[in-house]
Amino acid sequence: MYQPQLLPFKKGLKGISDKTVSIHHDKLYIGYVNKRNEIHNKLSEIEHNDPGKLDAANQTFSELRALKDGETFAVNGVYLHEYYFNSLGGTGTPVGSLATDLAKVYGSLDNFTRYFKACGMSARGWVVLGWDTHLGELRVYTGDAHNQGGVWGCIPIIVLDVYEHAYFIDYGADRKAYVEDFMVNLNWDAVNEVYEKVKAFNR
Repeated sequence: MYQPQLLPFKKGLKGISDKTVSIHHDKLYIGYVNKRNEIHNKLSEIEHNDPGKLDAANQTFSELRALKDGETFAVNGVYLHEYYFNSLGGTGTPVGSLATDLAKVYGSLDNFTRYFKACGMSARGWVVLGWDTHLGELRVYTGDAHNQGGVWGCIPIIVLDVYEHAYFIDYGADRKAYVEDFMVNLNWDAVNEVYEKVKAFNR
């Protein structure tokens, strides 16, 4: 069974309340982990003990299709939230090779930040700064759902959750203020650690 990760930072973020963080992590994220495990158990049963359900597989509707669709939604819900929480808990002060490389790719770190925040205003679910292993470069992608908009071969580094549950308690409909505060709370040390692992993996 997949085990949920603890929050990687102490509470007390700027603008994003402890209540929001607790609901987001302890209820929503843990809920995705539980559903991921439930789906995994049901798929394992079908894989090993229920050839009838394998024979009944159908692209219009079948139990296997429904579980496989739910699997991608739940698993991505787990992983994206883990990258999101990993992105938080810092001071927003850019440091490390990621900041240096982003300035090179986008002309300046301000240009990257402006673009990333604009993506946060245009996406309905997620903004992901990732390393595209096909292109061998940093790219920003967006998704309207956990299992929509993701790019195969892209490893997330900074992930911003822009679903309403991430900010509505604290900001109401003012998503822009939430996105601004996300950047203020960005943990550059943590995302640099991910970036260094990605670069080492791709050498």
